[in-house]
Amino acid sequence: MTVDLASRIGRVRTAMETAGLDALIVTPSADLRYLTGYDAPALERLTALVLPAGDDPVLVVPELERAEAERSPAALAGMQIVSHAETDDAHMATAASIQGSHRIAVNDWMPARQLFGFQRVLPSATFLPAGALLSSLRMRKGPDEVAALRHAAAAIDKVHARMGELLKVGRSERATAAAIGEAILDEGHARVDFVIVGSGPHSASPHHSVSDRVVQSGDCVVVDIGGTTAAGYCSDSTRTYAVGDDPPQEFLEFYEVLLQAQRAQCDFAGGGVTAETVDRVGRRIIAEEGYGEYFIHRTGHGIGLETHEEPYIVEGNAQTLELGMAFSIEPGIYVPGRHGARIEDIVVVTAEGVERLNTTSRELSVMEG
Repeated sequence: MTVDLASRIGRVRTAMETAGLDALIVTPSADLRYLTGYDAPALERLTALVLPAGDDPVLVVPELERAEAERSPAALAGMQIVSHAETDDAHMATAASIQGSHRIAVNDWMPARQLFGFQRVLPSATFLPAGALLSSLRMRKGPDEVAALRHAAAAIDKVHARMGELLKVGRSERATAAAIGEAILDEGHARVDFVIVGSGPHSASPHHSVSDRVVQSGDCVVVDIGGTTAAGYCSDSTRTYAVGDDPPQEFLEFYEVLLQAQRAQCDFAGGGVTAETVDRVGRRIIAEEGYGEYFIHRTGHGIGLETHEEPYIVEGNAQTLELGMAFSIEPGIYVPGRHGARIEDIVVVTAEGVERLNTTSRELSVMEG
C-alpha cells in the first residue's frame, strides 16, 4: 500500500494553523502510523513525531530503533530521523526544534510519563489534546485506505465462509475461538485482534469473549471477529449462526426484525445524513417490534488503522457523514439469560450511499454441527 505522507502532513499543518497551534507531538499509536507509516512499538523509551508549525517534521526514535525507523515510509519519503542514546535526555532532545512554542498539541494516546517529560522541558508551553484534530482527518478515508479496508473485509469474510468447519456441536467456545484465530491469520491478516464466540445464553452478552462452555445442538452462536492486515488496516464482522438444529421460534422472530433493521440502516446511511439518524432508523424498527430494551449498544463505530475510531454511530453524534467515512453498522438484540444476535458489516460512504465491504450472507445460517 503506497501512502502519500506529504499530503497527510499538509492537511495536518492546515488544521494546526486553523487551531492556532505552534507544534504537534505524536507518540506511538495509530496517529503516528497515519502520519509516518511507521508502526513504532510503544516502549518506555521515547519515540515521537515532532511537527513544528513552520518547519519540517522530525521523527525522534531510540538509537536501538533507528534501523527500523530508517526502513519506514517516513524515512523513505525523506522525513528527518533523529535518534537518542540510552543516557540522553530524550525529551530535551525532542523539544529542541519547538523551544519557544506556546500552544502544543499532543495525541490522545501519549503516555503520562511522556507528557510529564515534555512539560518539564517546555515549562512555558500550554499542552492541548490533538485527538479531535487528528480524528477529523483520519475519519475521511482516501482511496488507498478504502482499498485497504476492502482487502481486510474480504479476508475476514473468508473466515466466516469457513464457519461450517470451525463451529461444531461438542466443541467449546475456547477451542472454537482458537481455530478461528488460526483461520484469521491463514486468510490474510497479520494479527488477530479479537474473537468473540458467544453460544447459547452467552450470545445475549455482546462482549462475552469466550469460555469453556461446549456448543450444544440448537444453540444460537454470535461470532464477532477481527484482525489487522500487514498494511495496518482492520477488519470487524459479526454473523450469528444456529448450530445442529433450528433455534427456538422466538429467536427466529427477533432475528427477522434484526435483519430488517440492519438492512434499513445500510439503505439509509450515506453522505449528508448524520451518524445519530442512522442509529435511530434501526433502533426505531427494533423498538416498534417490542425489542427496544434489548438493543443495548450503539449502532456502530468508525474503523481504519484502529478497530474503533471516529465516527461513532450513536444518538448524540450529530456528525454529518461524508465521502470516504468508514464505519460498522451492527444492531443487536440480546434477551438476557436466553439468546442474542448481532449482524455487522463495515460500510464506506460513496457518492451513491454506502458500499458494504463485507459480503457474506446476513441470513441466519444453520451449521450442521
